[in-house]
Amino acid sequence: MNSALTITTATTAAAALVAFAVAVEPFRAAADPLGANQPTGMFGNPAAAAPFWRLQHSSDCGEMAVADVVGQITGNEPDERSITSLAKTTPGVTGGGPIYHRRRGTDFRNLPVLLAHYGIQSSLAESNLGGLEQDLVQGRKVIAAVNAESLWNDGGNRDTDDHDVVVTGIDPQAGVVHLNDSGIATGRDERVSLATFEHSWGTSGDRVVVVN
Repeated sequence: MNSALTITTATTAAAALVAFAVAVEPFRAAADPLGANQPTGMFGNPAAAAPFWRLQHSSDCGEMAVADVVGQITGNEPDERSITSLAKTTPGVTGGGPIYHRRRGTDFRNLPVLLAHYGIQSSLAESNLGGLEQDLVQGRKVIAAVNAESLWNDGGNRDTDDHDVVVTGIDPQAGVVHLNDSGIATGRDERVSLATFEHSWGTSGDRVVVVN
């Protein structure tokens, strides 16, 4: 076979493979502007995610976690009023009512529905620390259902999941999990021990919403 033809054919095939990869993962490229520059030894990039933290002013931690993730992915973060207004008028998948109710808050299972309204596909799952690390290292955004009292070292029931946070990083060497936690004034890049996070997260059965 002519060597020039062989080189041309190989080059064309390689270009086609690159084009195919770009075509099948456009969302990942757009959704992961933060994942490419992860600090050494860190799963995720807490510093890059931190600017999207906002403090909640109602029982809307789920909505605020979704807004944080939308901001990280699109650069256009909805404010608290607009996202709760959307959640109040959007049917959920549980209970037959809207996603958000001021008294009862938001069922964790409804967060993928809310994310979908912003064009973001996600999955509800049960995971573990290894799974979280893999999601973060691949640039996926993760919302975890947790127990707030455990995270904040507050009194009260520490055996029930009652709060949602964005997991932005895991530093196994330091034994620290990084969070964007809308429920506390110091929640921007909040840092808790692995043991504290595991207990808090375990109250939900280690449930997460992961952006696909």
